[in-house]
Amino acid sequence: MSVNLTIRDRVAYLSFDRPEQLNSITEDVIDELAGAIAEVAGASTVVALVIQGTGSAFCVGLDIDLLDRGFDDPDYFKSILHRFGHVLRDLEALDVPVIAAVNGITRAGGMELMLASDLVVAAEEAKIGDVHTSFGVMPGGGSTQRLPRKIGDQKAKELILTARWLSAVEAQAYGLVLSVAPLQELAAHTEELLDELRLKPASVLRAVKRAMRRGADLPLDEALDVEIDEFLQHLTAESSDSREGFRAFREGRAPNWH
Repeated sequence: MSVNLTIRDRVAYLSFDRPEQLNSITEDVIDELAGAIAEVAGASTVVALVIQGTGSAFCVGLDIDLLDRGFDDPDYFKSILHRFGHVLRDLEALDVPVIAAVNGITRAGGMELMLASDLVVAAEEAKIGDVHTSFGVMPGGGSTQRLPRKIGDQKAKELILTARWLSAVEAQAYGLVLSVAPLQELAAHTEELLDELRLKPASVLRAVKRAMRRGADLPLDEALDVEIDEFLQHLTAESSDSREGFRAFREGRAPNWH
């Protein structure tokens, strides 16, 4: 397997395991990612998904052999881009928060995978860049659309057009990265964030993410109605963590989440 998925202590960990190939993406990797995301979607007690790389890279995008075939066969390239794009949309559609733990080199499709995540923590040693234009190619995995939504139009155009690499600290300043830690501390740093999520019921984390996703492209008035709708659905669920949380607060005790 090129992608390993483990679930422990209410968190799913998805690891790329092709370090000698800098965790590049093959057809098998696309299929394995799709399967892992589906498995996480069906795990009701999971509070977060962490995506991480092994070796010196997080992910460098499409594999060179796949690219060789793609540049010779545009129809094949189109099918790959659609398959990879569906995986990224499925990742965004997960109700659980998705955390990218960026350990090293992150470029092209790897950066596009990072952009499809909710939160990004990065090692100080990481290098992050879209870099497509350096090879005379434009992005095909979502950078031109997701990056402006993440950091604004002007900054996104600068990074894509110049193909400039960012250090983790620079990426944090651009708003691409939430927080930065030395590589040897990245795992512990990620766990600190996860510990905050583990304190919450999975149901409320999913409801919050769902409300934000549903309302993202709506006018404010409609988006506010979405929030109320999600609030009431969560409140009136058969096993309501909302009511339990409120009662625990009123009774001065720890909540008993479902």
